[in-house]
Amino acid sequence: MRLSITHDTRYRYSPAVQTAQHVAHLQAANTPCQKVIHHTLQIEPVATVQHNIDAFLNHRAYWALTHPHDGLWVRACSEVETHETPEATSAQSWESVREHFRYRAGQAGDVHSRCVFGSHHAPVHEAFLAYAQSSFTPGRPLVQAAQELTARMHRDLRYETASTDINTPALEALAQQRGVCQDFAHILVACLRSLGLPAHYVSGYLLTQPPPGQPRLLGSDASHAWASVYLPELATHACQGWLDLDPTNNRTGWASPGVDYVRLAVGRDFADVSPLRGVLQGGGAHTLEVAVTVARLD
Repeated sequence: MRLSITHDTRYRYSPAVQTAQHVAHLQAANTPCQKVIHHTLQIEPVATVQHNIDAFLNHRAYWALTHPHDGLWVRACSEVETHETPEATSAQSWESVREHFRYRAGQAGDVHSRCVFGSHHAPVHEAFLAYAQSSFTPGRPLVQAAQELTARMHRDLRYETASTDINTPALEALAQQRGVCQDFAHILVACLRSLGLPAHYVSGYLLTQPPPGQPRLLGSDASHAWASVYLPELATHACQGWLDLDPTNNRTGWASPGVDYVRLAVGRDFADVSPLRGVLQGGGAHTLEVAVTVARLD
């Protein structure tokens, strides 16, 4: 499937901002299930943009604005080709994965150990452990347990626009059993980490208008978020060991929940992969408008 993505972000400042520095994660990476055909980034006021790759192998753009300005407009346009990842099977128990990442003196480390520890938006906590435990029974394959937990979250939690914001703790979203895709992804990542399992937070996009006869997925009117869990025994498979889990729509898949998804960036939580963030000098109240459109080209 070939998809065209337009992601517009507009800030208005009052009074004007004197100087600013910004970082963006708006360029998708090539993965086992997607290929970036084209990408452009437009910015007003015009700035010199530099690019690099971060610790999670995400594309990162950054720039500085050194003169007063009363607004910022950023448009990211991409064309991405997605395809199914070869199916994988795994009977590896969730306990064996946990043991693989348990620290032992003198044992070689695993680069994905950084995904086991709690982070600001997805902390390790007994409440997450208690919620997840009924799905992770003794000896159960990790794939089955993770898929059941994803489905249970889809049933238990209500998607409700504007019910939370980026500062709402995942524990609060779990307690009130409602939120948006970002909250659901943080809750699932926190549940997995509280069990001692490595998990990523994934940012990306969904096809805005689905193919005829298929329902429109929740979260497709903005950037989307889901989770991913790692299985060491599948590290050499095309999925590179990652099983993607979207509790918002109860979709799972190897390296991607489906061809109607585009992965943008991965990290410990939202703070690592925020589409756009910055440090401002001056200014005061500001308004933010974000518009995302994902259209099928083929």
